[in-house]
Amino acid sequence: MSGIWWLILSALTIIPMVKILPFFGINKYWCLLCLIPFGTIALLWWVGLKLQELERR
Repeated sequence: MSGIWWLILSALTIIPMVKILPFFGINKYWCLLCLIPFGTIALLWWVGLKLQELERR
């Protein structure tokens, strides 16, 4: 049963990442990293760095 919840939560984070990542110049297939527990945190950190780059320009 916990595996089903894992897949549901992964899908709920992967779907928005598919939309967000290309905006920041990151390949959309990196969203599969959300299947790993710390993958979502790493992607959010990467997006934050890209956002800082865009703000500097």
